[in-house]
Amino acid sequence: MVTQSAVQQIWVLTLGVYVVVLLVVALLLTMILQTARKIRGGVGAIWTVGQKVANNTIQIPLLVRTNQVVVEILESAKGTIAATDAIKAHAEGCPGCPACVLGRR
Repeated sequence: MVTQSAVQQIWVLTLGVYVVVLLVVALLLTMILQTARKIRGGVGAIWTVGQKVANNTIQIPLLVRTNQVVVEILESAKGTIAATDAIKAHAEGCPGCPACVLGRR
């Protein structure tokens, strides 16, 4: 037969083990909570940087059209230079300029 003292010792031992397990679980849960907070902070920083990158790169597709316009401007500038050179060449060899250019011959 089990004595009252043995039951009490088992009960105290079980209660002690329960308290130790409870403290270990509380410690582990606290560590998990702290780690989760750190991860959340890191994720927030990554999200912010990602949004900045997206804002900076959203304009890239528009550069295609910009490049097309620049090519058109360059071609127009080449035409203007050629026309200017032709006017200069004419003016250098024409004794009636600028009257002939203006249509007053």
